[in-house]
Amino acid sequence: MPVELTFDTILAALLYLSLSGLYLLIFPGLLYFYLTKRWYVAGSIERTFMYFLVFIFFPGLLLLSPILNLRPKRRELNA
Repeated sequence: MPVELTFDTILAALLYLSLSGLYLLIFPGLLYFYLTKRWYVAGSIERTFMYFLVFIFFPGLLLLSPILNLRPKRRELNA
């Protein structure tokens, strides 16, 4: 029994693929950028919002973590 690919099936597959790409790649990448810019200057309410976003997008952050470097830059000491 061959499976027929209708327009609705293809549309649903594309919708799932695009939503999973947004959830696993795009939003966590934007979140990494936001966290690097605001981490040391955020207030308590904004920091709570940051923790909430990290909790929501945790699988995508794990997926992107091997290729992103968020360590602070090395300080230059005048000796």
